[in-house]
Amino acid sequence: MSNSYDVIVIGGGHAGIEASIVSSKMGAKTILITMLIEQIGACSCNPAIGGLGKGHLVKELDAIGGVMGEITDKSIIQFKTLNGSKGPAVRGSRAQIDMDKYKQVAKNLCFSEKNLEIIQDSVNSLIIEDGTIRGVITSLNKKYFAKKVIITTGTFLNGLIHVGESKHNAGRFGEFSSQKLAENLKNLSFEIGRLKTGTTPRIDGRSIDFSSIELHEGDEIVKPFSYKTDKTLFCKNQIPCYIAYTNETIHKLIESNFDKAPLFSGQIEGTGPRYCPSIEDKVSRFRERSRHQLFVEPQTIEATEYYINGLSTSLPTEIQDMIIKSIVGFENAKIVRYGYAIEYDYVQPTQLLHTLESKKINGLYLAGQINGTTGYEEAAAQGLMSGINAVLSIRGDEPFILRRDEAYIGVLIDDLVTKGTNEPYRMFTSRAEYRLLLREDNAIFRLFEYSKKFGLISQSNYEIICSNRKLIDVAFEYLKSTFVTPSKDFIDLLDSIDESKITDKTLMCDVVARSTFTPQKLIAIDSYFANFDIYILDMVVVYAKYYRYIEKQQKQIDKMKQMINKKIPKNFIFKTISGLSSEAIEKLEKFMPLTFFDANNISGISPSDLDVLSLYIDLRNKKGAK
Repeated sequence: MSNSYDVIVIGGGHAGIEASIVSSKMGAKTILITMLIEQIGACSCNPAIGGLGKGHLVKELDAIGGVMGEITDKSIIQFKTLNGSKGPAVRGSRAQIDMDKYKQVAKNLCFSEKNLEIIQDSVNSLIIEDGTIRGVITSLNKKYFAKKVIITTGTFLNGLIHVGESKHNAGRFGEFSSQKLAENLKNLSFEIGRLKTGTTPRIDGRSIDFSSIELHEGDEIVKPFSYKTDKTLFCKNQIPCYIAYTNETIHKLIESNFDKAPLFSGQIEGTGPRYCPSIEDKVSRFRERSRHQLFVEPQTIEATEYYINGLSTSLPTEIQDMIIKSIVGFENAKIVRYGYAIEYDYVQPTQLLHTLESKKINGLYLAGQINGTTGYEEAAAQGLMSGINAVLSIRGDEPFILRRDEAYIGVLIDDLVTKGTNEPYRMFTSRAEYRLLLREDNAIFRLFEYSKKFGLISQSNYEIICSNRKLIDVAFEYLKSTFVTPSKDFIDLLDSIDESKITDKTLMCDVVARSTFTPQKLIAIDSYFANFDIYILDMVVVYAKYYRYIEKQQKQIDKMKQMINKKIPKNFIFKTISGLSSEAIEKLEKFMPLTFFDANNISGISPSDLDVLSLYIDLRNKKGAK
């Protein structure tokens, strides 16, 4: 049948792009159904990709076979490393992008996939037989059949936009919301919640006095997100951003109009993101602050329109006008697009397996904001994983599930499906217990074997990565097996590169582990490294800095893997364990898990809780044996 497919993907946002492209690349006949083809890859909010925790996700996507990194590199207009003064494990790559170019590149990538068809339509309902997905019915009353269906509806699921007292149904300003599909999911007895996010006013660049605000340049050294990007041709001309500030005049103006703010009037029911509050929320919660920082970001390379990051609002338009004109440098600014809040339905993700397949309906997968997440990167990660798992399921192969110690993607999905969320979920480095292992710089080496397994990497790129990994291993092995002594020559050498002396025979690895050590210093202290590429030496220096810590963390991981299969005695009394938190005791007594694997999957149970429980049970078993 011409309308029969292996995989149907609903929605052309960041999750839908990854899901549809990866499934088609893996050989599945795929169709992407999207409301507006020209909006494939649209960035609804800020014009940036990456950031703290999020940059890790993009690097991991790229390593496995996703396309977000490639699209970003082709549309980048400024690059920054966040937390650059801190250790490599918590740094985050962030790119300002040309939003128009991003859409164009994303759409062209979709249309270039030979196994991928694209149709402009909206899905009203799912076709289900005997608890298994069979296809979808669209608003044009067309039926499409498939073995698997992936829903990636973003904020469109019963979306409702708020600007002051005005509200109307939309998935994005000027675009229809998906109300019938939302109703269909409710009728299928999914647990549905309501979330809220927002966006900021956009300003005509010609109306801003840039001489009155702070210049914010990009980094001198720029690093692509994708290993496939030619570094010599990457991001040649960066466009500056700027920094402005709110002030007491603005704060008083907002306070005097709280009654007109949908967030406070009761008009908005959904829960918003704590880490990215609206300006109304900031003024309400942090009244002691005399100002809040605003990032003034160009939306395209032409810089005709600017996004005011940090000024998300749903206040009435006349109040937004007054707020903007009260910012220094914006006295004559003209708003091109007003800010708004949007409420939308999401499906509680605890109703999903780790593959992102529904527990209720076989063959139905959910990815992106429909699972309670926020952010382009979190959506893309879920899209990739749902697409891969849909194809693997069709083939009858084992599912693809990343562990928490293996990738931030593993942390993201495990958090969602085991703990759920009652607010928009965002990735942070602090969410990962093993973040020393999960750095941006080693994402490609952690995960590229998966892209080979799924046929998502060329042989030439695979061989290059294998070669680089081997060179890093060889160079690092030399560091771990070579000793240096406090001879006069070596102490003089250390002094010449501004490094303090050593007093005992020392492994070179421990010398290089110093926070002040660089690849250039590595070459200076040993000619062995003179012929290595700077990229390889960069990695070697990072490996040296974390080597001892990673050894300890790896032991913790191995211990956790052994612990996870340990049994918990029946009718165990958890409140007798003094080291457990009151929350952990409450949750453990409620669910009464029989194994540590079951306990680990309970929301609110931390790795440290499991450590305490394991120690207590071991001591109890020893006493029992005696």
